[in-house]
Amino acid sequence: MRTEATDEVFERTEAHVAAFMAEKRRWAATKIGDKQAQNMLDRRMWAVSNAPVAPGKFPVVVYAAGGGGAAHEAADFCEYLASHGYVVLASRSLGTRTYFINTDAEGLESQARDIRFLLSYAYTLPQADLGHIAVAGWSWGGLANTLAASQDSRISALVSFDGTQYRELTKPVSRTRLTVPWLYVQRRSESVRELSANSMETSSILLNEAKYADLYHVVMNPMEHTDFSTVGLRMAQPEHFTEYSRAEVEAAYHWTCRYALEFLNTFLKGDAAGRNFLARTPVQNGVPAHMARLDHVPAQTDVVPTQAGLAAALAKEGFDHAPQIYRRLQQQDSAFTLQEGIINTWGYQLIRDAHDLPAALAIFRLGTELYPNSFNLFDSLGEADELNHDTAAAITHYRRSLELNPQNSNARQRLQALGAPAPSAPAN
Repeated sequence: MRTEATDEVFERTEAHVAAFMAEKRRWAATKIGDKQAQNMLDRRMWAVSNAPVAPGKFPVVVYAAGGGGAAHEAADFCEYLASHGYVVLASRSLGTRTYFINTDAEGLESQARDIRFLLSYAYTLPQADLGHIAVAGWSWGGLANTLAASQDSRISALVSFDGTQYRELTKPVSRTRLTVPWLYVQRRSESVRELSANSMETSSILLNEAKYADLYHVVMNPMEHTDFSTVGLRMAQPEHFTEYSRAEVEAAYHWTCRYALEFLNTFLKGDAAGRNFLARTPVQNGVPAHMARLDHVPAQTDVVPTQAGLAAALAKEGFDHAPQIYRRLQQQDSAFTLQEGIINTWGYQLIRDAHDLPAALAIFRLGTELYPNSFNLFDSLGEADELNHDTAAAITHYRRSLELNPQNSNARQRLQALGAPAPSAPAN
């Protein structure tokens, strides 16, 4: 908890830190009483400051705190992972321009950027295995890490503890780019009446729409939303525990951590025992009856409607089928599109980097079909035709480019070089 004193000002003196901790103690006493607060603050964690580095390299997990939460909000969980061979990093959830978070699209992007910052920091750690990276988080952090996972190809697994499901807040997360294995652990299911009372929109929920993620969905019946934060659980007053006792809620938290560990062992370490654990029912794994439910929703095997997915399908089925494959992906996701500039760049990359002229021709032809008024794509197709020694096609496509843009000097010059008459340049 002392680390919280230097969230914004790293150089605070020991006197400032002591004053901060005294205030924290008073705050805790108002929640759980004087004696229990002191016992909690006196309780030592298992982790050791400046511990010697173990030999070898270890997978990396970045933990994203809940909205406005401290870096240590799930210290027990982070420590648990570290004790099982993971490098774990966490930071406070801060606002875009303020200490307090802003719960909007900009605030979500801010925390996703914090996650990426910590991933970049991991590159300075000699013991970090940077080929195996996961993100975990609770509530707002459990949503921010889905955004980070959809943006950053370094992330290969995702753990969310009761991440928000509100439709408006999940819009920035690309459903088609969320393709990593995903463990989602949530509090007890709410009834339709409860959802209506909370004005919860049940359509367009990210959890249901991330169909390209290999989803493991666990429901922990004893847990409420705040129970996924060990700070919140320690500060919980007796009246918080109604249907389930504190012991049952703490046991459910233990199993939450265990599922996260086995999931990470499976997808970051390739551990067969972890995969077997996930394949069994909770009761078969020793979870008390009626405490948890697990549903596994395998990722759809369709081609993902992204440029990378299109490229994979073209490599498998042939670039000659580009228009048909493109239309098929659009049927899967009407929002899927390739911008004109992306197509043009892709075609030249196929020529210069992959040395695959037939593939480049197919991509440029697809571009002219999708953007029939693009003088630039017709000009590029003409250049590819020239490289293919197809003079007639090159002349046709250069002329079409000039029709669309009479100022295109490149097409005019190439037609002249090919000995083909070109329309006269328009008068100034």
